[in-house]
Amino acid sequence: MIRRTLLATAAAGLTLAFGAPAIAQDTTKACFVYVGPIGDGGWTYQHHQGALALKEEYGDKVEIAYQESVPEGADAERVITQMALSGCNIIFTTSFGYMDPTNNVAAKFPDVKFEHATGYKREHPNVSTYNARFYEGRAVVGHIAGKMTQTNKIGYIGSFPIPEVIMGINSYYHHAKLANPEVELVVTWAYTWFDPAKEADAARAMLDQGVDVITAHTDSTAPLAEIAKEGGSAWGFGQASDMAAFTTNDDGTPGPRIASIIDEWSPYYIKRVGALMDGTYEQIDSWAGMPEGEVVIGTMNDAIPDDVKAEAQAMIDAITAGEYHPFTGPMNKQDGSAWLAEGETADDGTLLGMDFYVEGITGDIPN
Repeated sequence: MIRRTLLATAAAGLTLAFGAPAIAQDTTKACFVYVGPIGDGGWTYQHHQGALALKEEYGDKVEIAYQESVPEGADAERVITQMALSGCNIIFTTSFGYMDPTNNVAAKFPDVKFEHATGYKREHPNVSTYNARFYEGRAVVGHIAGKMTQTNKIGYIGSFPIPEVIMGINSYYHHAKLANPEVELVVTWAYTWFDPAKEADAARAMLDQGVDVITAHTDSTAPLAEIAKEGGSAWGFGQASDMAAFTTNDDGTPGPRIASIIDEWSPYYIKRVGALMDGTYEQIDSWAGMPEGEVVIGTMNDAIPDDVKAEAQAMIDAITAGEYHPFTGPMNKQDGSAWLAEGETADDGTLLGMDFYVEGITGDIPN
């Protein structure tokens, strides 16, 4: 994992200025649009680590530019347009809500390459999409949650009710239930990717209901900070990045972060910009996971018993080897109707359009 220390060593190669003239032809300019601040400790932080790794890999052959905290919608389209005008050769737009703005701008700049994270629209030949199989990580932390809960109530902080998040909820709950048949799931929707106050409120609402293990599908460390107030009676997971600062308390006891799901974007960014530079770049739709090293489980801390660590590691190994798919039947939908037969695995199309809960989850998916 690229460490924060790279922020200092790579700073000389980073720029926030998009109005500068186009760079020399022998240098490739790679630009990034971020939905949160690079210091969010989660989603945007991890994408930025990928940008830093890209710069470290290619040195003077690559110039990096980025804009952080760009709202989804019209503001995004303006920023992406300005990047294209400023000489960016390839633009990575790193949030689901950038999907339409990315395609809109791509139509006007056919010579610029556009890469949209977590979306599905590729309306022009110069637009590619990339994603990570986050549900693989949710399966592992779900198993840990099912084993760690003392109240049999676990929680999931959802950002928005899109397939990516619903996939995560289902995988988390399914594997918690396999580990502990008595487990119940509480889902709280924050309706934001990054808002520490709302994220903390969502965690607090769950804790007050007796939930003692929480995972989040939002971008800040606020849920872990809220869990830390419970003094060791509740646990959580790092989301998108390691969030290692919450692994151990100041007194040396295990902190609230017992493991993490790390989105490792570095290999993808290095590969795609490398392909652009060597002339092998093609439009793609990428969906990688543990086998490709794009989804990584961070170090499990000492709060987790050794046998549970071993079980979690066995699942990681099986997924990485292609021997286990987290959505393997038998599985039913929430209404009790059959979905996957014994040994049957879900196809990618169903997962990418997932709009239902699996059996056992209570409550409705918001519109």
